[in-house]
Amino acid sequence: MRIAIQGEMGSFSHEAARRMAPGSTIVPCARSAEVFDRVGRGSVDAAVIPIENSLAGSVTEHFDLLLARKVFIEREFRLRIVHNLIALPSVRREDLRRVYSHPVALEQCRDFFRRNRKVEPVPFYDTAGSVKHVVENRLRDAAGIAGRQAAKAYKGRILAAGIEDDKRNFTRFFLIRSKRRVLRGANKTSIAFSLQNIPGALFKALSVFALREISLSKIESRPMRGRPWEYVFYVDFLRGDDPAARNALRHLSEVAELVKVLGVYPSA
Repeated sequence: MRIAIQGEMGSFSHEAARRMAPGSTIVPCARSAEVFDRVGRGSVDAAVIPIENSLAGSVTEHFDLLLARKVFIEREFRLRIVHNLIALPSVRREDLRRVYSHPVALEQCRDFFRRNRKVEPVPFYDTAGSVKHVVENRLRDAAGIAGRQAAKAYKGRILAAGIEDDKRNFTRFFLIRSKRRVLRGANKTSIAFSLQNIPGALFKALSVFALREISLSKIESRPMRGRPWEYVFYVDFLRGDDPAARNALRHLSEVAELVKVLGVYPSA
């Protein structure tokens, strides 16, 4: 099976893909849109995308792409995120003046930069890609922040392990496909819906779940493209494809302008 990810080999997405689909061929992509394009074209069987971090919050671009593209969530997985400071084998910590990584990773290591005022955080497109950049360009005053696998992939040395601010740092990943498939044991559903901007609209929408005693585990809103100050609501609720869930979705479609089921899958 071929699995697309955003980022380089050795990234956290790569690690999640290895665990969710053991033995698969990983296809790295430079941009998130390319990941979704490959799934849509059928050049890969599936993709693994990060959707939410327990500290930094949602990956908003991926929510937008889930709504815009014809894909379906099949599985979710939670990966413990451990950030490591990785440099050339001969570089010492006191040599560092710059540290590259994805902006989310840099944000999760604020205490490290507060303690090391002479080191400048530099945003980069990918965690593992930052290590690749440092090693391939032989940067002797720089390091990258990434997972342990990136050090192994690009032959860097870990100068400090576990530099994230909070050890309870997890990222939730989705495995997505172009066709709907509901796995046995699916007990969680992700949807997106939009409403008219009228009094009580959101109350009516959420009441379709409350009336059936369906628990919501997440709700957030995102701006709608081309419609300023209007929003799409993204909701996860803790039911699979059962009569109560189907009735709730039918009821929701009566009060909402748009309802899209993004996936029905086993809870991680």
